[in-house]
Amino acid sequence: MEKDTITPPMPMPPLPDTLSLKRLVNNVWIGLLWLCGLITLAILIVIIGYILLNGLGVINWNFLTQSSYNMGQSGGIYPMIVATIAITLIAVLVSAPLSIGAAIYLSEYARQGPHTTLIRFGADCLAGIPSITFGMFGYILFVYYLRMGFSLIAGGLTLAIMALPIILRVSEEAIKVVPQPYRLGSLAMGATKWQTIRKVVLPTAIPGIITGIILGMGRAIGETAAVYLTAGTVAKVPTSLFSPIRTMTLHVYLLVTNGLSEQNAFGTSALLIIMILAITVASNYMTRRFIARLGGKI
Repeated sequence: MEKDTITPPMPMPPLPDTLSLKRLVNNVWIGLLWLCGLITLAILIVIIGYILLNGLGVINWNFLTQSSYNMGQSGGIYPMIVATIAITLIAVLVSAPLSIGAAIYLSEYARQGPHTTLIRFGADCLAGIPSITFGMFGYILFVYYLRMGFSLIAGGLTLAIMALPIILRVSEEAIKVVPQPYRLGSLAMGATKWQTIRKVVLPTAIPGIITGIILGMGRAIGETAAVYLTAGTVAKVPTSLFSPIRTMTLHVYLLVTNGLSEQNAFGTSALLIIMILAITVASNYMTRRFIARLGGKI
């Protein structure tokens, strides 16, 4: 009996080297991402370097401790420094508790539904509204109807409204990313809902919450239009919450637009950049120390 013969299969045609092609595409995209990052970093370095190069030579003890005179062409910026710090503190002290409280409600207590979607949508819309619109709102409400006048408190409350949606959204995301087992473990040990939030969730979310506060402070410090319409342009040290003031950013605007002193404008801008960098570094350091005490690492 003859055995059946088995015909060997036809050889498959060689497959294209798809792996090499995928690696090439991957390397191209990585290179493009690196290029985008380097371009962004270069722009930042050029802007900051240009301002510091032209402004650091202006900063000295007299510039920091004296009042301005001759419409800002001479003297220092001491009143503007005090006004900037004061109005920023008011904005943060008002907006931070409200924002963090709203973030806790949205992430821990509220049921997901149309009302929470509406709140988030409203916060996102507020974050995108131009500052001149906030300035008009602050002027109508605080300056005119509430009769606060052009004052430190009117400007601070207006900036608080501007910073509120930023701190709210960043804080909410920081709270939401806290691992769920942390909450379940705390509740399983007999802790209440509020004890879990206060002793477990918030300490874990502190780095993100502080980031939101820094972003809110950055917007408050850098605003000009809203301050111009609510706080005034008086270059004097405020003596009360109802004193008119002039912030550093508004001082730079007035110096440049009126052609008074480009040198002092650069000096004020350089000092403003140094202040923001110092706040950021100090906040990051304090956050790391806080996390280290909790036994974690960032």
